Amino acid sequence: MSEPAAVTVTAQTVAKLARGVRLREDPVRGQTVLLAPERALALDEIAVMIVNALDGVRDLDAIAEEFSVKFEAPKEQILVDVIAFVDEFSKRRMLELKP
Repeated sequence: MSEPAAVTVTAQTVAKLARGVRLREDPVRGQTVLLAPERALALDEIAVMIVNALDGVRDLDAIAEEFSVKFEAPKEQILVDVIAFVDEFSKRRMLELKP
């Protein structure tokens, strides 16, 4: 089997959790983790907010706009950070993307 072609993550990309991936609170460690088959990844507060915003409907530009208003920060910088996060987690197969 060949690998699927890589998708370039842009402001217009729409993302959601991949099938079988769940966001859960780990009461033992007192943190939120992203659970995928045979692996878990601890997330910081900002990563949790990004994952919660990835609804499979809104594009990354809309999410960055929402965060910009909420945190009174430059949308352009937020968008760069959100794109980098989504790109990394999609490479780990924890997110599904629609270009």
